[in-house]
Amino acid sequence: MINSASVQVLAEGLTAAWAPFPRVRFTERALAGLGGLELKDRVRHVAAALHEALPLPYPRAAEIVREGASRVRLDMWSGWPATDHTATAGLEHLEPAMATLATLTPYATGEFAVRPFLERYHDDALKIMHAWAESPDAHLRRLASEGSRPRLPWAGRVAWLMTPGPTLPLLDRLRDDPSEYVRRSVANHVNDLAKDHPQVALELLARWRSDGGSHVEKVLRHAARGLLRTGHPEALALMGVTPGSGAVDALALEADTVPIGGKLSFTVTVTAGAPGPMLLKYAIRRPGSRRVFHLGQRAAGGPGATFTLHKNHSFRPVTTRDEPPGGRELDVIVNGRVAATTAFTLVDSPPEPDPATGSAPK
Repeated sequence: MINSASVQVLAEGLTAAWAPFPRVRFTERALAGLGGLELKDRVRHVAAALHEALPLPYPRAAEIVREGASRVRLDMWSGWPATDHTATAGLEHLEPAMATLATLTPYATGEFAVRPFLERYHDDALKIMHAWAESPDAHLRRLASEGSRPRLPWAGRVAWLMTPGPTLPLLDRLRDDPSEYVRRSVANHVNDLAKDHPQVALELLARWRSDGGSHVEKVLRHAARGLLRTGHPEALALMGVTPGSGAVDALALEADTVPIGGKLSFTVTVTAGAPGPMLLKYAIRRPGSRRVFHLGQRAAGGPGATFTLHKNHSFRPVTTRDEPPGGRELDVIVNGRVAATTAFTLVDSPPEPDPATGSAPK
């Protein structure tokens, strides 16, 4: 968490790198009002305090930040404000700013901070990221892919990255990287691409399969997951699935009423219509909402192969999603096709017993 301890770590490194650094003033300014802020506002708040404490020409300030990173053990929380400072104070200075992000990223990823440079400098920034893709440091190689994602979560859109093409050479370079950390970023990047340009993504993945590699199948499955979730026929075929084949023989709910906070338990029996993989998913539907989840994958030796699966789907309340009580429908999806549907009802949880009486309140 970004708090007093993380601010002190950053202050220690900067003081070690530059003796005149106003450590006390920076710390007081960074901590003033910090407790009432959400995470990203905390990042901006500490970054603003850092900007005030380093009133130097940016290339010199960047040297101090880079040196400070080598003097202490930074982590995500202590380093993140320094990346945000780089994105704002360094925007007029591409090369020293990108060098600073490269230094900080092994401790605190620069994937958000690099976006303004891509927005302003286009290919000049991307050229630097191509050099990062050749780095021996996996964190920096990942940044080359993650920072240039078309739909990076929590980050603003960079319009020219939303068009297919600019980042494909980066992905080609990194798609069989020895680090799973990097490969997962590549797969997420392609999944982003597939949301707006599915055909481009599918052609890219088909080429990767044709070219081979040590990790190609795992990367393909993760990269195509969005298209597989929607039942895209070409994506299914790429995974060796026969689109639309297979059937549900039986679908049984443990109960057709589920309390909020409880679980929907169901058992489904499926029969293959063709040899090869069976990709099984399920969807929970209500008016205005349809969410798809992975149920399982089975390998059928031939038509008629039968498999039974059991699933518990949690309706535990979470802050990011509202689940009001009411009717729901459960779809079982076999190889991209809805093969069975049944209804159930989500109801309010029963009130907790009164600790004093042991009975539910009236």
